[in-house]
Amino acid sequence: MTAPCTIRAALPSDEAAWRQLWSGYLDFYRVDLAEETTQRTWRRILDPESAVLCIVAEVEGQVRGFAHCVVHENTWETQPVCYLEDLFVAPAARGQGVAATLIEWLRNAMRAEGWARVYWVTKADNARARRLYDRFAPVDDVVRYMIRSA
Repeated sequence: MTAPCTIRAALPSDEAAWRQLWSGYLDFYRVDLAEETTQRTWRRILDPESAVLCIVAEVEGQVRGFAHCVVHENTWETQPVCYLEDLFVAPAARGQGVAATLIEWLRNAMRAEGWARVYWVTKADNARARRLYDRFAPVDDVVRYMIRSA
């Protein structure tokens, strides 16, 4: 990383930067979400009662990446677990350690908060991200299934 990267909770003043990154994230996954969903996601990020957390990576005063997480109870451990739902870094900031710093922050939070684990999924063909993720944990043999309501 060329400049120091600061990880912190998202603030109301980060909305414009977050929206730009969020748009890039949705483009990457070829998803078109309703504006209502984006607005609700942002409200949950800022709501201290919500299980949705958002940390941002700031480099030279600019928000360059984010991680959305959901901390939840589970049936396999006695401690809560953290699901890293979304991780995104601005294209211009990739390869500079921003994503690794976000994951490392979560690993430290896991220890500090007493979470049993941090886990995430990615597309099988997301080779660049998987090279990073392989530095933190081995891939497991879980296959995901999803039933949608609509």
